[in-house]
Amino acid sequence: MAERGARLLIADDNKVNRLLLARSVELQGHRVASAENGRIALDLLKREPFDLLLLDMEMPEMDGFQVMEQLAADPQLRDLPVIVTSSLEGLAHVVRCIELGADDYLHKPVNQVLLKARIDSSLEKKRLRDQQKEMVKRFATSEVAADLQQSGFALGGRRLHGTVMFCDIRGFTALVESQPPEQIIELLNAYYALMFEAIAAHSGVVNQMIGDGLMAIFGAPLPLPEPALAAVRAALDMIEMIELLNAERAAQAKPPIAIGIGIATGEMIAGYTGTQTRATYTCIGDTVNLAARLEAHTKVVGRAILIDGDTRTALAARLPTSPLGPVVFKGKALPVEVFVVDSADRPLGRLN
Repeated sequence: MAERGARLLIADDNKVNRLLLARSVELQGHRVASAENGRIALDLLKREPFDLLLLDMEMPEMDGFQVMEQLAADPQLRDLPVIVTSSLEGLAHVVRCIELGADDYLHKPVNQVLLKARIDSSLEKKRLRDQQKEMVKRFATSEVAADLQQSGFALGGRRLHGTVMFCDIRGFTALVESQPPEQIIELLNAYYALMFEAIAAHSGVVNQMIGDGLMAIFGAPLPLPEPALAAVRAALDMIEMIELLNAERAAQAKPPIAIGIGIATGEMIAGYTGTQTRATYTCIGDTVNLAARLEAHTKVVGRAILIDGDTRTALAARLPTSPLGPVVFKGKALPVEVFVVDSADRPLGRLN
């Protein structure tokens, strides 16, 4: 069943047509606003929310075709249902309107029964589209949702320069064995809530969660001016949040936790992988593998945050770091220069 009480905009330069259409639509239980030409209609659409546009084609200043071209180019408006009401004859006009995104084309004088059916159908389609958008927002990050809205969904990737972060809880297996399952679930929920907050605050995107581990991307799907700096600042916030969480756990006589974070910067391939029915946004490449190796190496050297040379260079000495020297990682032909983010090595942030 279509939504009742929807808000419709009527764009028509003929005052009589506007009044008659408005009366008919109001009798259907909807609220109506009117515009006497396409330019005014576009201004209203950009300022106020509408559920459907009834659009005439022949108008001064900006005709219906120009309005539809503007709607199609605007990510915020391109999904707005449009029903064309026009006296233009000929299949070519109808085809052009449909190609520009119109949901339907009604010839003037408009049949009121047919108009009601078309409005109900268009509003129902909009309701389903809105539901789909909400589902995307619920199960994807805001950045991925924005990318889907702007670019649409397509399997494949593109090459970009960004920063990858891996993080997990140290000694998690032993913790699971010593704590009731309910407490582990409670811990993971708190842990992920804090980590997501810190990462999102610096425009990062969490794209993978596996047990107690997560992977985050900075600079994709939306570009960042300084992804390396954003990632390291997010990591420092994550360490601070774990310290605050541990203070609460201590008050409840629960054992503290510690995390290890690996960060690498460079080129990668980012995009949607999977199938048309089930896919995820992710990154692949040597930079991703290196970030994972750095995170694992935090266990070996007992440091909270390890970064590669490209990340350190991008920081431009704005955050203190210390060299650990070259490290040979599995899968790398040459040793990698590894650095510690010094400000992360506070008592509760340091790994023992």
